[in-house]
Amino acid sequence: MRVYFDYNATTPLTPEVVEAVSVAMRDQFGNASSVHHFGQQAKAAVDDARSAVARLVGADPSEIVFTSGGTESDNFAIRGAAEALEPTGRRHLVASAIEHEAVLNTLKALARRGWRTSILPVDQSGVASPDRLRDLIGSTKDVALVSVMHANNEIGTIQPIAELARIAHEHGALMHTDAVQSAGKIPVDVRALGVDLLSVSAHKFNGPKGVGALFIKRGTRMQPILTGGKHERNRRAGTENVPAIVGMGVAAQQAVGKLASEALRVGALRNRLEEGILRAVTGTVINGSRMTRVPNTTNISFDRVEAESLLIALDLEGIAVSTGSACSSGTLEPSHVLRAMGFPPHRTQNSLRFSLGVYSTDAEVDRVIDALPRLVEKLRGLTQKRAASVSG
Repeated sequence: MRVYFDYNATTPLTPEVVEAVSVAMRDQFGNASSVHHFGQQAKAAVDDARSAVARLVGADPSEIVFTSGGTESDNFAIRGAAEALEPTGRRHLVASAIEHEAVLNTLKALARRGWRTSILPVDQSGVASPDRLRDLIGSTKDVALVSVMHANNEIGTIQPIAELARIAHEHGALMHTDAVQSAGKIPVDVRALGVDLLSVSAHKFNGPKGVGALFIKRGTRMQPILTGGKHERNRRAGTENVPAIVGMGVAAQQAVGKLASEALRVGALRNRLEEGILRAVTGTVINGSRMTRVPNTTNISFDRVEAESLLIALDLEGIAVSTGSACSSGTLEPSHVLRAMGFPPHRTQNSLRFSLGVYSTDAEVDRVIDALPRLVEKLRGLTQKRAASVSG
């Protein structure tokens, strides 16, 4: 039996989503922009999905634009707002130090085009301070947009978005939040958060990969980043991926229906996992806030163990975990999130992320707790032998 503890990277589709996607591929194959029966049938399916995604984040359906996923949504939010506000003289962008690469690399790209960029630091728990944001942008009048993720993908920490948004608005800036890791796991309400732009991705709440959405508050000035036809009310050109959008709608509907119960169940499983690991394995510590975080994520450091080696050892046991963002897999660079929190190099390189989801069980948690002590002890022994060999 294989055990999957990498739900933050992608989640398995539910049977209902699989069925909805299959039906859409078979019966709703028309172009949603066409006026004939087949096109209008597809358009109706897209509109139903738009309403479901809007309910997930507390928006009006007209404020939801479908994209290819979280990366495009983040790019659209930042580039679209930046280009729209450029003529006003606002050429300054702010993002937190622990944002996803889709945000940080977009800021770097815009910086090469002459935009000013500033990085908002976080404390050792991974939280960005509203006071630090106020100090950062208080002396300037040219901030176009502030981007701070709602929940971090590596440590799960939830940011005080409503407070940050108020400060951004006080200084005339738009507020964007990447809610890819929070939507479908905890309540997300764009009105309560006070944001102008919010990104979500379907595959984080058991929907298909390759489809996402961007909430654009009514009246927000945006420049499309894709040019072409008049799709998505002139905001995102390109024929809609109807089956994927339909699947996203069903996944959003399911997430809304079980939000409270799943948060309690999964949070209890995560706590059981943490307590079991900390009790069974010496030299372990949890990274990030244990108070304000999404219920499905924990990030744990294992002293004197290289995270990549432990990940491989677990995989050989049939247990899938992660060293951080799936978008950074294949790199030996330490986590930029843990670095931003001020941790020393060894701690940034010996940390694993465990993330749970709708299919996680007590038995799976217990299997991980049972396997880890043996694997950690073996790897520490090998490290000790290598050190002794070098010194000898």
